[in-house]
Amino acid sequence: MVSTVYSDAGARIHQLRVTKGYTRDFLASKTNLSAKFLYEIETGKKGFTAEVLYRISNALEVKCDYILVGKSGEEPCNLYINKILNKYDDYKKQNVLRILELINEIS
Repeated sequence: MVSTVYSDAGARIHQLRVTKGYTRDFLASKTNLSAKFLYEIETGKKGFTAEVLYRISNALEVKCDYILVGKSGEEPCNLYINKILNKYDDYKKQNVLRILELINEIS
């Protein structure tokens, strides 16, 4: 039986993947893992190594600690911003980021 750390982390990986609009096959290709292994991680049937955690967190653009414990000061905001940005093409994303930088400068 896999520990609750792995099953909780798997649930967070699943939620992050869905929030980003990634299919399991797409995330598998980004991480060089099999879709079956990702399924087993997401459902808590298998654990994973630090290297696998690192590859998944990079692909999902979150810190490893967020996947492991569900807390990190910036991730919920980043998830929301990424969800919005994923609606735009690269040119529009750059414009939105410029606007955010300008807002930050005047704050």
